[in-house]
Amino acid sequence: MAPSKKKHASNQACVIPGGFTVLSVQFNSDSVAQHKLYVKEHKVRSDRSSHRPMDRTLFVLNIPPYCSEDVAKQMFSQFGSVQSVELRDHPGSSQDSGPKVSKFFSPAAKQGFKVGYVVFENSSSIAAAKSHPHNVPLVVCTEKHRVKTGTQKWIQQYTESFIHTDNLQKIVDSFMEGYDKRKKEEEEKQKEQAEQQQEDEEGWVKVTRGTKARPHSEAANKKTLQKEIRKKKRKELMNFYTWQHRNTQKEHIAELRKKFEEDKQRIALLRAQRKFKPY
Repeated sequence: MAPSKKKHASNQACVIPGGFTVLSVQFNSDSVAQHKLYVKEHKVRSDRSSHRPMDRTLFVLNIPPYCSEDVAKQMFSQFGSVQSVELRDHPGSSQDSGPKVSKFFSPAAKQGFKVGYVVFENSSSIAAAKSHPHNVPLVVCTEKHRVKTGTQKWIQQYTESFIHTDNLQKIVDSFMEGYDKRKKEEEEKQKEQAEQQQEDEEGWVKVTRGTKARPHSEAANKKTLQKEIRKKKRKELMNFYTWQHRNTQKEHIAELRKKFEEDKQRIALLRAQRKFKPY
């Protein structure tokens, strides 16, 4: 009875702390060495993108470098129809915003182990992947789906690195058409927002994103400049150093002397005009 229990236990899925299920992977049927993948259902509240549904997305860790998106899609297709596969260097939110950059303009992908997001067409495929026995490995390279490695892979990458001018021109034209279309839509949207804005009784305008500011008058600019100067003076430390205190005293004495001379000139002028009446 003991051997049967052991055999039955080996056919069960292996779940480790953290909720990850261990899946064994071997390169081909003749390989002795096995690689381990760690999978769990993708449940991240902050990631609510449309192409990563929580009930149909499988989060995969420790994907080896020889597994491309096509290879991963073929490998996980035994659990059900795969809708899409996304491989990344680090876990994070989806990059579905903005236009898709062509491979000719995107930086070279880093070589190393990656994380993946496998989206199935049915939610039942998630349960099938999580219940897969850990002693039954997933085979990467089969008779129907060959995976190139070593010199064959390098030769293929070198051949694909040459850019055909016709294909490049088509990609550039397609990108520029999409760029012009997006710019036109943004301009039309800003124009509609500008037309909808109305001034209230006091002349205030509600400023939103894309609103073009009205030109300021010279008086308003002068007032703003004076306000900034006063604000800057308030932040200055007055008489903090000894030389600042000494200079302040000198300026104060010079100002008193200037006023004294002005008063003397004014008295002399009044005496000359015979309008000086001390009593």
